[in-house]
Amino acid sequence: MSLIAELATRRDALLTTLATLVNYESPSTEKAAVDTLSAWLQAQCRALGAEVTIHPQQHYGDLTVARWYGADQSPSPLLVLTHIDTVWPLGTIRERPFRIEGERAFGPGIFDMKASVAMMLEAIRWLRANNRLQRSIVWLITTEEEVGSPVSRPLIEAFAREAAYVLCLEPPTPPRGALKTARKGVGMFSLHVRGRAAHAGADPDRGVSAIVELAHQILAIQRLADPTQGTTINVGVIGGGTRPNVVAAEAWAQIDVRVTTLAEAERITQALMTLRPVLEGTELNVTGGINRPPMERTPVIAAAFARAQEIGRELGITLEESATGGGSDGNFTAALGVPTLDGLGCPGNGAHAVDEHISIPGLLERTALLIALLERL
Repeated sequence: MSLIAELATRRDALLTTLATLVNYESPSTEKAAVDTLSAWLQAQCRALGAEVTIHPQQHYGDLTVARWYGADQSPSPLLVLTHIDTVWPLGTIRERPFRIEGERAFGPGIFDMKASVAMMLEAIRWLRANNRLQRSIVWLITTEEEVGSPVSRPLIEAFAREAAYVLCLEPPTPPRGALKTARKGVGMFSLHVRGRAAHAGADPDRGVSAIVELAHQILAIQRLADPTQGTTINVGVIGGGTRPNVVAAEAWAQIDVRVTTLAEAERITQALMTLRPVLEGTELNVTGGINRPPMERTPVIAAAFARAQEIGRELGITLEESATGGGSDGNFTAALGVPTLDGLGCPGNGAHAVDEHISIPGLLERTALLIALLERL
């Protein structure tokens, strides 16, 4: 019996686990809710023989590290990355409960990335039941990836430096479930403009409009984009002023930056940090930076993907690769030069959308692939 066929006999159990995970709502900013799910997962990992370490957090859910020691006692483990936080507010599950329609399962957070967590639990269960745990495995379960991994990044990077491979179980690219061998780096910047207030009708010449200065800066910022290099810039949120009859003394903007290379990240950061006012009497203050470095398709990444393709073929799974503008925790590990396989989650679609769903046959296939990678890498 093939591994995929064997897992098909576990379909109902796997879907029950997935339903439980989806029903534990876990918005990034709701620490108590996320910690409830973390506690459930910690118990599951201990039942599967893991050594569990909890890293308490003040504002986000506690981080969990589950470790299994392999038979070969290799000093370099496999690092598996998943996050359990979602973008969905508490109460969403009442509006859109977990449901199965044909060969698809629906629910908030199911694609990004509760299905991946179910896959990992099933993979560890299978490896232990079949005595096939070779290399040691470290599973890092984070709780704030959707808001930029502000507290987990140091832990991710520390474990990655010790790892032979990093398996990031983010969703693959729809519609064909391609793995991700390149991701754009992500930058978040804020621009604050200070002008001088005055009466807009009686004494406009005494004022200097922060809003007009901001308009000049927005045009300059947009000119920094370079589509030929894959560099995009979006001034996505702006504000300023107090009343229509007052020359605006304050204005601000929030800026999203996406880059494909570290060189472009450095160019854009330098340019934004050295913006100069156009209007005399205004002041600029730029804060922020590159939140996630780009995941470049280096020879190390390409070799890791080729190995995954080979293992997939032996299971009867054809793997493709893709690049994406979105970032993940795999960006951090790839930037360290560690072989990183990203997009290893369950095929589906609708991340962060009301039709978020996964493919049930894809769930079985990608669980089989995860088992084979954990056993053979």
